[in-house]
Amino acid sequence: MTSRERFHACMNYQPVDQVPNHEVGTWVQTKERWRAEGLAVDEFHWDWFTGEAQWGMDPREYIDVRFDMVPAYEEKVLSRDGETEVIQRANGVVSRALVTGAVGGMRASMDEYLRFPVETPADFAALKHRFRPSSPSRYPAYWDQFQWSAWEQREHVLVLGKNCSTLGFYWRARDWMGTENLSYAWYDQPELMHEMMEFVADFTIETARPVLERGVKPDYIFINEDMSMKNGPLLSPDMYRTFILPHMKRLVAYFRSAGVPWIVVDTDGNCELLIPLLLEAGVDAIWPLERASEMDPVAIRKKFGRALRLWGGVDKRELAKGPVAIDAHLRTLQPLVAAGGFIPTVDHLVPPDVSWSNFEHYLQRKRQLLRGEAF
Repeated sequence: MTSRERFHACMNYQPVDQVPNHEVGTWVQTKERWRAEGLAVDEFHWDWFTGEAQWGMDPREYIDVRFDMVPAYEEKVLSRDGETEVIQRANGVVSRALVTGAVGGMRASMDEYLRFPVETPADFAALKHRFRPSSPSRYPAYWDQFQWSAWEQREHVLVLGKNCSTLGFYWRARDWMGTENLSYAWYDQPELMHEMMEFVADFTIETARPVLERGVKPDYIFINEDMSMKNGPLLSPDMYRTFILPHMKRLVAYFRSAGVPWIVVDTDGNCELLIPLLLEAGVDAIWPLERASEMDPVAIRKKFGRALRLWGGVDKRELAKGPVAIDAHLRTLQPLVAAGGFIPTVDHLVPPDVSWSNFEHYLQRKRQLLRGEAF
């Protein structure tokens, strides 16, 4: 089977030669640990979303449509004080970041967020000029001449937008306002929130339209939301239904009408309370099923059935415990792999407490898992 055939067969619960081999990536600190442990890290690509051939990952290609701010804010350090620095990010967020432990731009801890670009309706009105769908720089130069014909003949999976580019409703509003401010805004500024959600849908549709109306048919689109924390969603199901669901339905309906067969939502944390609403909107799959948040793919499948495809679900914490723990953990996923509609991956970036020898063992056992072999 081609990797594209394999992907669609798995999503349709049909027989496969093996389940697709997808992964996410590592912390930069993990890569440096593996270098110290003897891995020739410079011999690899380290873009696991597009695949790593030496480790048997299936290739995926991402159409580089930009759904971000154009123009972005100037990214700059505003001040430094001891071990921290205050930074203005490209999305307009100002945060205090820990310098100690940072490697290759990856911080060892979360930032402290200080300021966000939208505090008032006037701020949002001013922000809109950075989200003009018609900007030519949103699309690869000459894509319709250089890439379109190759996409038509492809044997691999094609995705509209790179990872974390096609941001969803909650993610964008959080970027614009911050988690705490947004949590109040659903109640205190409902008119603004309705306006934002409508704008997100309109912008996303109009930005995707030139590619989709040219006849390009991606195999799936990934909508990045991150609207949950460890113990549950960051907004209630009632708030999701009131503000987001109508526009999510409209967005999904547009992609369906343009020939996109699968809609996948990325949300960290425990999103179980929102799954019925995602299914109502027409979403086909969720990812990454973080195990520290009690997102057990076996339990989720039992509760929601085959209408919901599942990606992720491999507990990163188990990878640090050694081969015996890894084998035992992966065996729990064997029935789900055999049933179809499930693509196991580590439930986010591989952290630096995972040794190279443990991850190498995981790769070996995972290939057996995907082929349906006992171990």
